[in-house]
Amino acid sequence: MHIHILGICGTFMGGLAALAREAGHRVTGCDAGVYPPMSDQLRALGIDLIEGFDADQMALNPDMFVVGNVVSRARRPDGTPKFPLMEAILDSGARYTSGPQWLAEHVLQGCHVMAVAGTHGKTTTTAMLTWILETAGLRPGFLVGGVPMNFGVSARLGAHHPSLGETGVSTGRSSGARGPLFVIEADEYDTAFFDKRSKFVHYRPRTAILNNLEFDHADIFDDLAAIERQFHHLVRTVPSSGRIVVNGVEDSLERVLHQGLWSEVRSFGAAVSDFTASGEPHAFDVLHQGVRVGRVDWSLTGTHNQLNALAAIAAADHVGVSPAMAADALGQFENVRRRMEVRGTVARPGGPITVYDDFAHHPTAIRTTLDGLRRRLDQESGPRRRILAVFEPRSNTMKLGNMKAQLPWSLASADLAFCHTGGLDWSASEALAELGDRAQVAHQIGELVAQVVAAAQDGDHIVCMSNGGFGGIHALLLKALGGQA
Repeated sequence: MHIHILGICGTFMGGLAALAREAGHRVTGCDAGVYPPMSDQLRALGIDLIEGFDADQMALNPDMFVVGNVVSRARRPDGTPKFPLMEAILDSGARYTSGPQWLAEHVLQGCHVMAVAGTHGKTTTTAMLTWILETAGLRPGFLVGGVPMNFGVSARLGAHHPSLGETGVSTGRSSGARGPLFVIEADEYDTAFFDKRSKFVHYRPRTAILNNLEFDHADIFDDLAAIERQFHHLVRTVPSSGRIVVNGVEDSLERVLHQGLWSEVRSFGAAVSDFTASGEPHAFDVLHQGVRVGRVDWSLTGTHNQLNALAAIAAADHVGVSPAMAADALGQFENVRRRMEVRGTVARPGGPITVYDDFAHHPTAIRTTLDGLRRRLDQESGPRRRILAVFEPRSNTMKLGNMKAQLPWSLASADLAFCHTGGLDWSASEALAELGDRAQVAHQIGELVAQVVAAAQDGDHIVCMSNGGFGGIHALLLKALGGQA
């Protein structure tokens, strides 16, 4: 089958492209405004990328157009379609489907799907669970909304996927699995312009993690209750033989389960839960119903990652991987690209300046990221190190200004904050006013870089946070500071 993917450079659609290519399909695709790491990964796989959404791509004549949710029926100010290829597809009557639907029909069918849902931590927890299963010798398939550094790619079919032609395979399956294992990041964002259900309702998991839940995606959800309803749609698809792993400290998830429950539940995080932790986030004992069953020693920081670990351990337990084995595996977990990824350092007499890249964009994610770094730095000996937070409110929710009042709270652990305001219809200066001279704003990337460089001191930790490419600010900062990536 030849599929042509519209919006191929998004993390989800790029992963789908990799899976389709591995399964033997011919894959082409188009997008606009591409940036690494996904564009690099696709080119390395030999997938042809076309810039833009011009209608002349109809000449490729694929068997199926797979449409990402970046595509819409929107029109430009002059009245012309923003996505002329989509208009041509509709006019011609060509076959098209959504990314999640194609994935469900061609990749997930016949697998024991392990889905990781939640407002925050989906990508990291998906990568953790996949690494646990890999270390246990299960060689799972996976689709992660990022690039796990333990694997170097965002997606693969797994050693025993049905499309690879194996039948009756038992090697690599755990005692609790129903078919080959496939781990997927389960996004609550809508599927496509013609299918407004959340992506994850297509996945039909047997094991589902509900990591956390708060308001986000203000461009498609009216309120938190609307998102809770979608999460319950996911719960409805888990069979009675399945397991739901739920964060025990989230009132929103309690409300979700209260709407109806048909599967086994394992909780984590709360004082009274099936899986809890004892110790600091970078080194802690794992407790199962109060009994120590393993220990995690790793390089990750933050209570949020400790909770992510507990969720992954509880999910792996459902398919027969012991908590002790899972905890040991996490000791070798290398995180995901763009999750507090060190992009470079600059040597200075008073200590190196470190530049990080992080995907945080929701206020809660910004706060937990910075809190985790602050906690780690405060535990180190020597002079206190400053944190400089450099961010852009780029997500649709942040662009709408729905959460601007939470920004000062989210930046509490930063010594200085620098906000890129390009494309905003609200005043970042007003939103950050309570931070006083700790905050600066800039409309252009160059201006932002100049502000950070002027403020930087020996030993600083500069955390750049965005869910986009951020104009290549990491390399620009390192160059301006005299360092190397």
